[in-house]
Amino acid sequence: MKHIAVRILLALIALGVLVYAGIMVFICIREKNANAAEPAPDTYDAIVVLGAQVLRTGEPSVQLQWRLDAALAAWQKKNVPVAVCGAKGADEPATEASVMKAYLEKAGIPADSILTDDASFTTHQNLRNAMDLLSGTDAKKVLIVTSDYHLPRSLAIAEDLGLKAVGTGSPCKPEYWLKNHAREVLAWCKYWAVKYLKIPLE
Repeated sequence: MKHIAVRILLALIALGVLVYAGIMVFICIREKNANAAEPAPDTYDAIVVLGAQVLRTGEPSVQLQWRLDAALAAWQKKNVPVAVCGAKGADEPATEASVMKAYLEKAGIPADSILTDDASFTTHQNLRNAMDLLSGTDAKKVLIVTSDYHLPRSLAIAEDLGLKAVGTGSPCKPEYWLKNHAREVLAWCKYWAVKYLKIPLE
């Protein structure tokens, strides 16, 4: 009986590993497709930048800076409203949105072109609040700017919200590739649980 229990446990562990690996492959394929081409300026009327870590110094982390640089490049191609999203984490000295706005202003985007959402903690909240911010503009199509591994799920959530969106993904640091993608596997599981099983995890 004991041997049967051990075999069942090992089989469940093996199944879990296979499922985890399968989701990782799924993410990598979706990531490659989502980042295959740079969106043309005529595909968006506004830019939404999703938040990431702010350092204790008050400066954007490298990951956040790369997102902001990608957003700046897109804005330079087409001067449209920019919504920056992100609340203040427990270990952050300021809201991500305020730091993002300051960075983009310094880079040359006018303050009145930057809309800030400093109340959102999740990707779903980011996009929902960005929609509210942009409701007072003429924007009908948005460009979502985030990290490459995060882009496919962001576009999926945007579609769920009825938001017409394209995306551009900034790179992540190579040494964090495995960590970021491992966390994204769990994030996709949470997304599916909320969407299909109606589990209130948000």
